[in-house]
Amino acid sequence: MKMLARLSMTLSLAIACGARAAEPLHGAGATFPAPVYEAWAEAYAKASGTTVRYDPVGSGIGAELAANGQVDFGASDVPLPADRLAAGGLRQFPVVIGAVVPVVNIAGIAPGSLVLDAFAMSAIYRGEIVNWRDPAIAALNPGLALPDARITVVHRADASGSTWLWTHWLSESDPYWQKEIGAGTTVAWPVGTEGLGNEGVASLVQRTRAAIGYVAYAYARAHHLSDVALPSHDGPVVRASRHAFEAAVAGAHWHGVADLVGSLTNGPGVHAWPIVGASYVLVRADAASQARVNAFVGWALTSGPAIATDLGYVALPPDVVALVLQSMR
Repeated sequence: MKMLARLSMTLSLAIACGARAAEPLHGAGATFPAPVYEAWAEAYAKASGTTVRYDPVGSGIGAELAANGQVDFGASDVPLPADRLAAGGLRQFPVVIGAVVPVVNIAGIAPGSLVLDAFAMSAIYRGEIVNWRDPAIAALNPGLALPDARITVVHRADASGSTWLWTHWLSESDPYWQKEIGAGTTVAWPVGTEGLGNEGVASLVQRTRAAIGYVAYAYARAHHLSDVALPSHDGPVVRASRHAFEAAVAGAHWHGVADLVGSLTNGPGVHAWPIVGASYVLVRADAASQARVNAFVGWALTSGPAIATDLGYVALPPDVVALVLQSMR
């Protein structure tokens, strides 16, 4: 904790310097953490005098813009492998943890009352289950009045970290999905209609009868969408909530910087939400604005956890914050 205090003091001095210069920062990337980045930017401007603009254009484009030096920092929900970081001259570190949540628009189905598992979800997104009264869904929901309605599947149109987390979870859970579809920021979807960004998917589900989609938790809350309950890795059914996300994070182990890119999906624990992941900042190692980006990220990690929590995200644990701050030096 002493190290964390020293690093925080160093970053506070950097913020003070940034306040005098007041040069703006420009970031772009994942839509998954966009609500918290935007809230941090507003608070940071008041604290430091530095304006931060964040464009939620998707993880794939964010990584490209950062590598090309077109933004001061990129953001991705997919940790880049070492060879790609080296090729782009990039450094990466996690800043916040969030969750992907399946959501539906079904009349008469209350939030959290519908239960699906990975096998049913895989079959829905492969076009094998096409009606909400399918026996596989009915077996998971005894006593629930399911409509005789065709399922409208909604997925992302752009390269997306949310898609990576979603398909990573399905690949880990269902061997058939892993073999036939796989995991990635984009995949060859067998069925479905497309939405651009988390906002696009959330809006499309909201206005489409009998639809299902997947979005970051903050977007599910903002659009008042009905969440779907899922079995945890260790069996019991859980609903999406900050406590379930925190339970997933509690089961993770970070011992060094290399561990910071580990997957959080399907984490152990009876109360752990199974689709949880970190969002990463990407900075060019030779960027002139690197010190100012570090100051912003350092402020977010040490002064912004309450903001993240209020929006339904999970702040990095203190020991992980210390590792990140040390890696930024």
